[in-house]
Amino acid sequence: MSSFFRTLLLSRTSKFLITQSASDWLLQSNRGCGGISFKFSKRNFSAGVSRHNEASNLSACMDNPYVCFDDMIAARRAEASRSILVQVQSETSLPDLYNYCCKFGNIKMLHYYSCGQNNFILIEFSETESVKAVLEFGTHLETEPVIPVRSPLLWFRTNKKKIKNLSRADNVISAGSIPYSSQNLQMPDNEELLRLLRDCETVSDQMMTLYLHSKLNDIGSRLRFLTARQIELMLCGVFPHIQAIPFGSSVNSYGKLGCDLDLSLLLDDITVNNNSRLVFQAKTRLNKRTSVQRQMEVVADLIQLLLPGCSHVRKILQARVPIVKFNQDLTFIECDLSTDNTAAIYMSELLYLLGYIDWRVRPLVFTVRWWAKEVMLTNSPHPGHWITNFSLTLLVIFFLQRENILPSLDFLMKTAGPEDDRVTEDGINCTFLRDLSKLPQPEQKNSKSLAELLLRFFEFYSTFDFATKAVSINLGTTINKPEPVAPMFIINPLERLLNVTKNMNFEETARLRIEAKNALSEFSVNAVHETFNDKKNWGLADLTRNQKKPPSEQYFSGLLKTPLKNGKRLVRVEELFNNTVENEVNGHITLKSPSSETSGTFNSEITSESEDSSNSKISDTESASSIDTENQDPNSVVISDNASQSKKILLPRRATQLKKKKKLN
Repeated sequence: MSSFFRTLLLSRTSKFLITQSASDWLLQSNRGCGGISFKFSKRNFSAGVSRHNEASNLSACMDNPYVCFDDMIAARRAEASRSILVQVQSETSLPDLYNYCCKFGNIKMLHYYSCGQNNFILIEFSETESVKAVLEFGTHLETEPVIPVRSPLLWFRTNKKKIKNLSRADNVISAGSIPYSSQNLQMPDNEELLRLLRDCETVSDQMMTLYLHSKLNDIGSRLRFLTARQIELMLCGVFPHIQAIPFGSSVNSYGKLGCDLDLSLLLDDITVNNNSRLVFQAKTRLNKRTSVQRQMEVVADLIQLLLPGCSHVRKILQARVPIVKFNQDLTFIECDLSTDNTAAIYMSELLYLLGYIDWRVRPLVFTVRWWAKEVMLTNSPHPGHWITNFSLTLLVIFFLQRENILPSLDFLMKTAGPEDDRVTEDGINCTFLRDLSKLPQPEQKNSKSLAELLLRFFEFYSTFDFATKAVSINLGTTINKPEPVAPMFIINPLERLLNVTKNMNFEETARLRIEAKNALSEFSVNAVHETFNDKKNWGLADLTRNQKKPPSEQYFSGLLKTPLKNGKRLVRVEELFNNTVENEVNGHITLKSPSSETSGTFNSEITSESEDSSNSKISDTESASSIDTENQDPNSVVISDNASQSKKILLPRRATQLKKKKKLN
């Protein structure tokens, strides 16, 4: 049995004791921006940042010392087993609730949060037995026909009995003496975030501010593990050792406030004891996939019918990995539940490890994800042809490998010891170094600031040859694409035959390069300014979707950034290279057309690009041909492809009118 499952097995049977280092880490983990401040002097956009600010950034990111993934998961699960969630009338109910629950055991911490008009307090006891006492003492309402489920999700009703002649000091503990914290569940709104970014001194400070105000905080992590605990308690009667393990952004250190919760159900291991004469009666599982689909269908029904707070249960059983989606309305989390998805858990562990190798990794990942959302490269949570946050994270990791900041996965596998061996039931090798203290340091250390790395990131991918090259963080270098027809190919680090960006098309691949080039241009323009207006967006704030682009980019970027309707783009980028696209500029209708070499199709442009490496850059001026709008017929437009050939094209709108007129005649 691997150390991951062995550690979790110990924790779930209450035999696991959290190490002191893990306990200390949990006390100070995910504090958001508390206790962190930047001292600003003269605002300067330049990529070079003062050593003082770099030290502040380093201190902010290293507030949480590295704890191995197994210990972190075990410690969080132990927290959830000692916790209950109570809905209260308001934050003023905290002293009364604290005083009432003290009789069940020692309270370690109270965590208050609110969402809309709903107020909740998460109580962590020192012992698991206290939670059992609460569940035994809890009650149901007699006036409502409810399903008598006992779970750690409760609400605190008003005390109708008036207590007289008892001093407040003897019965109610003042709020000032209660160990409690209050944190937000959602990110700041756009206006508040832009204000915070404008107040920063450098781009590096902007990146740190964005990271600290966006990352998943302590209460967010606690609620996710408590949600997983609710699923475990529902199924532990049949599977006493079942585990609902979070994976993805909730645990890989790249999760932001309000992110989804991905869960994998790990059923009991098959117990083999040759010394025992007592054998469990069990049903035979003939087809694994069919069995998994039926199990997930039953679990979905149980969640819908029995679990309080769970709603909008959807079954997606025909996917490669069958999942059940549902909302937990009391913790305000959207959940995706799968089973025996151990490869995804190990992938989360790999990303978690890489995020702690260098303090600049996570702020850069958060910045790139935020930028991609602002320019509408990503459209989470709607599926489609656009790039995902997971793919963007791998692109950042690959870039940092090229910058000699992160090691390749193959290097981590070579330095792994016997204790790091991990192989899934499907035979996927997930072995890599887990102990960062054993990781050799590079001879030449990259000391670039966050701003410098961001500029280099945009420069790197604005000219990247996606047409012929594939991204591999296993090797830390590019390789020839295994599937030449794929628009983009990012090799899955653990399942190396899979393409992480299989969903993407040529249009979105080109948009990634175009937007990276636009961002690079924005930075280049702003870098020449020495001072800034306090009310003007600058740096990261200048990369938002509301920015005003130069006139030369308005047509191209305007069509790319059209709003989405029902998860689908209203304008496809391939239409930009089609002769039927119209645009009004200064009251005149203009038409863009590709050069004759591309034959007017988007795919042919990509093909010609792969044949000629010198055409690796894509921009609006390179993609569209020159247009002659002078002295043009109001019903047609003249296109000059290479300044030597011209042709007159009847506008589609006018052509339709002529057809209707002929029919009437």
